[in-house]
Amino acid sequence: MNMDKKTYARYVEARAPRSPLIKNCIHAFLVGGGICLVAEGVIQLLMGVWSMPRDTASAWVAIFLVLTAVVLTALGLFDKIAQFAGGGTLLPITGFANAVASPAIDSRAEGFVLGIGAKIFTVAGPVLLYGTAAGTVYGIIYWICTLIWR
Repeated sequence: MNMDKKTYARYVEARAPRSPLIKNCIHAFLVGGGICLVAEGVIQLLMGVWSMPRDTASAWVAIFLVLTAVVLTALGLFDKIAQFAGGGTLLPITGFANAVASPAIDSRAEGFVLGIGAKIFTVAGPVLLYGTAAGTVYGIIYWICTLIWR
């Protein structure tokens, strides 16, 4: 069966199941918003009960979110939540924690060096690399612009 790319694309589109877009968006909104709501609630609790400055409370909540995402990943629950919520679990800090923890957990049987050490950044590594590179380029552009338009 020889098909050109356009014919194959039409074939796949005709047979691919339609995703319930509205339902998926609602799930992502509710779970992502719920994560943010819990995080903000904990910040307010830390600020009110322990009189922490907002910056300190925010740092503790970031640690809490990363730890929670890693524990849920290790228990196999993060994937189940992500299947329900879709992009709602990909808030930058929880999604990044999951992206770092998943390969490390999957490769732990291979040992600390060749398993965890070698594979921990397989998913997150490109994000770090290109994020750092893009930040550097944008920083240089910003610096040049400030020199020109003082």
